[in-house]
Amino acid sequence: MRISLVFAQPVGEQVLPRLELRQANGNVIDKPFLEQELWSPSGKILTVLLHPGRVKSGLIAHDTVGPVLHADGLVVLTLGGQEIKRWKVGSDDHDGPRPSGWNVGSVRAGTREPLVVELDAPIDGRDVDYLAVANSSNRRIQGRARLEVGEKRWIFAPDAPWTELRYTLAVFGNLEDASGNRLNGHFESPGTAPEPTAADVYIPLAIDRALVTP
Repeated sequence: MRISLVFAQPVGEQVLPRLELRQANGNVIDKPFLEQELWSPSGKILTVLLHPGRVKSGLIAHDTVGPVLHADGLVVLTLGGQEIKRWKVGSDDHDGPRPSGWNVGSVRAGTREPLVVELDAPIDGRDVDYLAVANSSNRRIQGRARLEVGEKRWIFAPDAPWTELRYTLAVFGNLEDASGNRLNGHFESPGTAPEPTAADVYIPLAIDRALVTP
């Protein structure tokens, strides 16, 4: 659904006209991207979207022009004719994130030990802040969150030590995976089906209150 490019410095010009998606044999895939550039506030991160009409089945562009990607195929992303990334296309993913299958680590009281959450599958790389930690007063804990291991591991380092009796991991309902599936809705749902209400998930955290050795 999305491809993000990180530049060393702000670009200041359009990139999409110089961006191409090619097949393994070098053939250029015709019009694979939505004609829109989504830039971060810093001007260093560009996100482009695969054309949604050619991704979701049942739409005119998908059925007449054909899908952008095919399972088991190889695609190459080029910028100005230079290869910058290549992928092997996997099979269709209709499952979406499943917090019940996550491995949520524990943290030690009195420390600033990072909380590590092993996800069941990669999530959208831009959704790092769609997970949060709340205290017993349901207030968001301040800290720094990041994704690792191909967006399959979420790590949260709190600004202050873990001192309360109860913490909760909040997973927001609009969290998406790389295929556009949300926490409670599938990208490939019928076009006439009503959009499900985004439902958040809350997971109690385990706090190790054993004496912390200096």
